[in-house]
Amino acid sequence: MNKIKKKILITGGAGFIGSHVVRLFVNKYSEYHIYNLDVLTYAGNLENLSDLNNSKNYTFIKGDITDELFINDLFEDQQFDTIIHLAAESHVDRSIKKPLSFAKTNILGTMVLLNAFKNTWKNSWEDKLFYHISTDEVYGSLSGEGYFLETTPYDPNSPYSASKASSDHFVRAYGETYGMPYIISNCSNNYGPNQFPEKLIPLFINNIIHNKPLPVYGDGKYTRDWLFVIDHALAIDLIFNKGKIHETYNIGGFNEWKNIDLVKLLCKVMDDKLQRDLGTSQKLITHVTDRPGHDLRYAIDASKINKELGWKPTVTFEQGLIKTVDWYLENSIWLSNITSGEYLKYYKNMYLNI
Repeated sequence: MNKIKKKILITGGAGFIGSHVVRLFVNKYSEYHIYNLDVLTYAGNLENLSDLNNSKNYTFIKGDITDELFINDLFEDQQFDTIIHLAAESHVDRSIKKPLSFAKTNILGTMVLLNAFKNTWKNSWEDKLFYHISTDEVYGSLSGEGYFLETTPYDPNSPYSASKASSDHFVRAYGETYGMPYIISNCSNNYGPNQFPEKLIPLFINNIIHNKPLPVYGDGKYTRDWLFVIDHALAIDLIFNKGKIHETYNIGGFNEWKNIDLVKLLCKVMDDKLQRDLGTSQKLITHVTDRPGHDLRYAIDASKINKELGWKPTVTFEQGLIKTVDWYLENSIWLSNITSGEYLKYYKNMYLNI
């Protein structure tokens, strides 16, 4: 029997990115025990991880990272060696409507975890790590040229990006003040299987299936760098193993797309997959009033993680988009359940609350 060497806590592991990270770690590291902590909000879905139900090195815990008493008791009981912190409110439109909930989860929740980690180990930091997953949106907006570097000054423009920027600052502050070993990575827009259909690509896939409008903000010329979620999980694994303490790594897909061009490509792919006449889905595009504070362009320079750790994306955007469309079409029940709310019944009475 393998001796358990580490206890790794992954927060937000029932969410989109988190579920891919949890699966990768559980399947790859049989000598570690992976604990998945998730409060199971609307975007947390244990059906994403049903294939791990019988894994001996995996435990799900339902809990809120903002609940200080619960988190402190959990850390005292389990003595986690490593935290990979993904739990966050992440949708910009929701942050505009409910900014306080983003401040509570993303800022206060991160601080509760930092405090619990600090108090558990009391400066005995050997083989310990607080790995904080962040976003490129903390850097603000780019014009038509240039890229976000790890040294780019923070300039967040939405309540979401401001809350993530603040959490990044607190992680660094704990590193400077208490000597806590941390790493931060900032990633570009993720896409792929299991993403909750409030984000652009799964939302539009679902709308095309049901012949609903495809709402495009403004003129659709906002530009984003797109990263396939499995490539992001692989980057997180690499940083976890080889990243330097107190360093920041930008993770990008080297895939800049204007929103309108992305939507047109998606329409073409969907018409092909659904055997519809070319141009059918594109007729669903509807330009709508722009949202407040909409950043013009995000683009990450991922040369640091490439040169220092050897990471690069394994798929092009076109390849990843086809993989994504195929997954949603093959998992129509999952998509139907999650859009109707039926998935909430899946995890009733299936979690461990310790």
